[in-house]
Amino acid sequence: MGWADRIVRSMNSKETCRSELRIALRQLSDRCLYSASKWAGEQLVGIEQDPAKFTPTNTRFQRGSSSIRRRFRTNDITSSPATGMSYVSTPVLEEDEVIDGDFYLLAKSYFDCREYKRAAHVLRDQNAKKSVFLRCYALYLAGEKRKEEEMIELEGPLGKSDAVNRELVSLERELSTLRKNGTIDPFGLYLYGLVLKNRGNQNLARTVLVESVNSYPWNWTAWSELQSICTTIEMLSSLNLSNHWMKDFFLASAYQELRMHNESLAKYEFLQGTFSFSNFIQAQIAKAQYCLREFDQVEVIFEELLRNDPYRVEDMDMYSNVLYAKECFSALSYLAHRVFMTDKYRPESCCIIGNYYSLKGQHEKSVMYFRRALKLDKKYLSAWTLMGHEYVEMKNTPAAVDAYRRAVDINPCDYRAWYGLGQAYEMMGMPFYALHYFKKSVFLQPSDSRLWIAMAQCYETDQLHLLEDAIKCYRRAANCNDKEAIALHQLAKLHSELGRPEEAAFYYKKDLERMENEEREGPNMVEALLFLAQHCRTHKRLEEAEVYCTRLLDYTGPEKEMAKNMLRGMRSESSFPSMDAEHFPP
Repeated sequence: MGWADRIVRSMNSKETCRSELRIALRQLSDRCLYSASKWAGEQLVGIEQDPAKFTPTNTRFQRGSSSIRRRFRTNDITSSPATGMSYVSTPVLEEDEVIDGDFYLLAKSYFDCREYKRAAHVLRDQNAKKSVFLRCYALYLAGEKRKEEEMIELEGPLGKSDAVNRELVSLERELSTLRKNGTIDPFGLYLYGLVLKNRGNQNLARTVLVESVNSYPWNWTAWSELQSICTTIEMLSSLNLSNHWMKDFFLASAYQELRMHNESLAKYEFLQGTFSFSNFIQAQIAKAQYCLREFDQVEVIFEELLRNDPYRVEDMDMYSNVLYAKECFSALSYLAHRVFMTDKYRPESCCIIGNYYSLKGQHEKSVMYFRRALKLDKKYLSAWTLMGHEYVEMKNTPAAVDAYRRAVDINPCDYRAWYGLGQAYEMMGMPFYALHYFKKSVFLQPSDSRLWIAMAQCYETDQLHLLEDAIKCYRRAANCNDKEAIALHQLAKLHSELGRPEEAAFYYKKDLERMENEEREGPNMVEALLFLAQHCRTHKRLEEAEVYCTRLLDYTGPEKEMAKNMLRGMRSESSFPSMDAEHFPP
């Protein structure tokens, strides 16, 4: 296919996506699926504009020269979904109500005012699919609202209660009957899948949600619920999904949750061929790079996002984590002020402000804001984990353990919470428990060197003293881009302690090379130079030993005198020129 044909196909693909999303935006909004309609709207404006129409006067954002977006795009237009693979024809949803009835319009008005029971009552005698869905959805949300109220009223000492959505049983019965009769639409299937998931029937929930997204692929909330119950790559591979372009969004997001960050990043970069101006995709690319610990690139992407969408709050807590890790105090202060002025009663805003106070060392205030985030959303995972970190800093280990346990209850795949539990039990002098939790964390995030180092240090404790296992962990850390430069030095020390001078010399030399490349100084360099000097002298490699000793003369302390003594000793053992005291600096 020639380049001209590829351009035509790519432009047709973008027009198809644009028209599909416009229709979906209206249909989702009509059914009060506001989160999904918001997502569809963001992707609609994220589609690259037709070059013939792309002028500053008729585009919302003048972002054509964005260096960030260019960096992820490719000159080969075949990277767009249209030419990259073949998609199935788009399903068409048949509306059973061309003009919404008066009862439906009244019910939707009640629904928008959060009067869910009232909305359901208005539609009690309406049988059209659209009305049936809104009635069932209103009942579901009424049950969720009452459950939240009961959780506040019946909350136990650990913040837990046995409150349930009392509408689930009747909804499951009704929606199951509609599905068997073939009178349920894709939105009803989505709600049925959501009910089944909350009832614990995940296998049937997956089947029903697949039916929903195959029938109507633009409902992003259905894809999100499906993703939440696909906890392994085997489950993901077993799904019988139609090859619609929305499947690429789903897979990219699912890969991210399954910690396949490189695969997720590749998928999102692929989608940018069509959705070149999507803030959502930019944020997800930043999330994948955050998990890969590429903090500099993440910071640049978020700066660009804030320039294009200055009132954005979602995902900004991740940006605050990056600024916290890099100790960018002024930038974090500015971000905290910005989200506070935009919407201070959002869980993300509270977490950002909590990070700000944590970086200032005001841990009590930090905990206060994390608790505020949890009052707004009890299942906000980041707040539980970050609050656990704060309690660790405050040496309140029982409270830290409770916070981390709440985090793993919400998401058993959160490696940070498992790691935090390991740290807490290590602080309490319980290395066997700590080791159990460190193993959980490295299983979930095997590419993070910090987790391997923590587990190695646990093996080194006096109670365990399993040095061979510690060495294995340090090796894994060294192979996982140990940016803290701990693993190589510890490997050298452990081999030296176990009487393996050759292995110790190997790791000391590698550590020394790394310190030289990074232009780092310190006690680790002195220790490496001293060991290598002694090792080379023992093996009669006197010229090499002299180099290390000469470098030690630049340092103060006992090592300098040891280096002088070694040089004098080597003078008598070799044919070196006479070395008087004047050869050594005072």
